[in-house]
Amino acid sequence: MMKSYKRSSKRLLPQFTRSRLESQRYSNIKLSVITQFFPPDFAATGQLIEELVRQLGSVGVDVNVFTGQPGYAFQSNEAPAIEKLKGVIVKRSRASQLWPKRVRGKAMNGVLFMIRAALHVLRNYRRRNVLMVTTAPPFLPFLGYLAHLCTGMSYICLLYDLYPDIAIALGVIPENHWLGKIWQNLNIRVWRRSKEIIVLSSSMKQRIASICPEVEDKINVIHSWANPDAIVPIPKKENWFAWKHNLVDKFTVLYSGNMGRCHDMDTIIAAAKELKDEPIQFVFIGGGAKRKEVVQEAERFELTNFVFLPYQDKDVLPYSLTACDVSLVSVDVGMESLVAPSKLYPALAAGRPVAVICSKDSYLKELITDARCGSSFENGDGHGLAEFIRLLSSDRQLAERMGQEGREYLQANFTPEVISKEYLRVLRRGIE
Repeated sequence: MMKSYKRSSKRLLPQFTRSRLESQRYSNIKLSVITQFFPPDFAATGQLIEELVRQLGSVGVDVNVFTGQPGYAFQSNEAPAIEKLKGVIVKRSRASQLWPKRVRGKAMNGVLFMIRAALHVLRNYRRRNVLMVTTAPPFLPFLGYLAHLCTGMSYICLLYDLYPDIAIALGVIPENHWLGKIWQNLNIRVWRRSKEIIVLSSSMKQRIASICPEVEDKINVIHSWANPDAIVPIPKKENWFAWKHNLVDKFTVLYSGNMGRCHDMDTIIAAAKELKDEPIQFVFIGGGAKRKEVVQEAERFELTNFVFLPYQDKDVLPYSLTACDVSLVSVDVGMESLVAPSKLYPALAAGRPVAVICSKDSYLKELITDARCGSSFENGDGHGLAEFIRLLSSDRQLAERMGQEGREYLQANFTPEVISKEYLRVLRRGIE
């Protein structure tokens, strides 16, 4: 049993003093974060960066964010050029929307953002002592390298995904193409000069270490996270989103987020086809390169158990993520060490069981096993996924128990408070 939450004033004073001391301890970190995506964008990377910098700012870190205007799955065309979020200063560059749905257009918009970010860094580097560059856009870490050469400023690479490896795996760049070789050589230079490197999974660490062994000691595996105070389990009968979309009385399987080139949608479609005539509803929320393909497959096979919805605002997520009975997470074949799906962590916070589609050696399989929050399936095992969904549909107590286990696992390991402490350790080393 937990002890009484009441505390005497004698105990409050030391706690207040500790908070002040902690703020003073981190106030010497003058962090500049560069990322193309930031709310009101729906991009998961931007949402995570916002939560991270808010948490860092709350413990005294002096944080400045340079980002772009909304440009990814956006409903808002414009956001304030300068915004203050609880001590965090956010500066936004002008919007660049040249063919935003095409690969070349996205690359050009990324280049324009990088040029503006470089000017921002040059104007402000004397007021900052460490730079954090993300892979949004993918070549942004080069900016950290250039800033270090020009100003001597320390930089940390936050790698959400690995390029040019992804572009080669997807066939965008042929293997052994000159562009890929130049990019990889530049990556090695960037990694060597960086103060620290942050990746999202052990598989990504192993991949980088195999390419550049001398940087292995400064690669930090820090997972993504979710805020269990913002996303809490809500019974479907009390959930307006479930009522709005007629999901209350149906066993609902949810895929929420990007349906991108790195995600396995074929296995999900195969499971849905097997469950076509059963009282099970599949809901897809979001967009991405494969969304059109999934819609076409649903129409082709007359899958009336499919519902497609657009990206939801952040304040809707606590309701959309809990308007289901099981959540899906997938990584396509060969992408295991190149990407790490952030959608897993909000799914855990929602208190719903999770079905993960990944390779048999995936860190995701190990995580799901440790958390006891669901099950994992190899790519192509649509039948196994369908059988698991049937099991949960027939055993609601099992589903509830798995959901509770997953939420408790997240609360112990992947909250903003827990993860920010790992970032703080890296930032401290970054200014030494």
